[in-house]
Amino acid sequence: MSHDRAGAPGPSASRRARLAGAMRRLAWGLVYRLYEARLSRDVAAGALPHHVGIILDGNRRHARLAGLSDPGEIYRRGAAKLDEILAWSAELGIPMITLWVFSPANLGRPEAEVGGILGAVEAKMRALVADPHISRRGVRLAAIGRRDILPPALLDAIDAAEDATSGNEGMTVTLAIGYGGREEIADAVRALLRDCAAAGMDCASAAEAVTPEAIRRHLYLGDMPDPDLIIRTSGEIRLSGFMLWQSVHSELHFCDATWPAFRRIDYLRAIRAFQRRDRRFGR
Repeated sequence: MSHDRAGAPGPSASRRARLAGAMRRLAWGLVYRLYEARLSRDVAAGALPHHVGIILDGNRRHARLAGLSDPGEIYRRGAAKLDEILAWSAELGIPMITLWVFSPANLGRPEAEVGGILGAVEAKMRALVADPHISRRGVRLAAIGRRDILPPALLDAIDAAEDATSGNEGMTVTLAIGYGGREEIADAVRALLRDCAAAGMDCASAAEAVTPEAIRRHLYLGDMPDPDLIIRTSGEIRLSGFMLWQSVHSELHFCDATWPAFRRIDYLRAIRAFQRRDRRFGR
């Protein structure tokens, strides 16, 4: 037993270390909350993005750091982060969010991992339909991407979510599933040319009909506004094909945090960075 200078029993070294650690965590927690509150005030005073796109990256890296090996659990944690993004966006009044969760290239990953991703997305879509917050916030759920590469159970969940929320007008949340930017543009051009053929146009006339405006109308959601801000988590500095057509004037923000570890403070920092930029739209 350790003793203080007066000879009375004192706390052990390990107890003192635990106490010091707890005090440090308490102090850092207070600093974090104060900083988050200041960020919230700064962001609320500025112009907010109307449409935010997020590339959900870093699930596997987060799993390695957390010692996780079960693909289902890894991607369930990533899917759970969606609830927080919806809550943060609703608090700020951001009306449109697009989240890229799965690309055609991901089909090349191990079968268990692909199943973990798609299973987590299916479960989340079904959970969102039953979530009372979705109805209270007026969230409309939508999906973009190549449905022919998705399993039937996931397609059923997507259809059910879109049907159940089609009348909501408070916020639009779009999940990019089986989505690739090049695939979207190729699909749009094919759809445009099919329309030209159905109208009896010859090749020369069809070629003249291929304009940026015409292609845009044939994108997966042709009436979707372009994203003002695109965020990518996990430190990678590239778009990897996310909304290639729509991102021509988007502001980009790359965050080091992995997707499951993405915090409200990271979201606020991204929006504050957006607010500090001079958007000239190519002018």
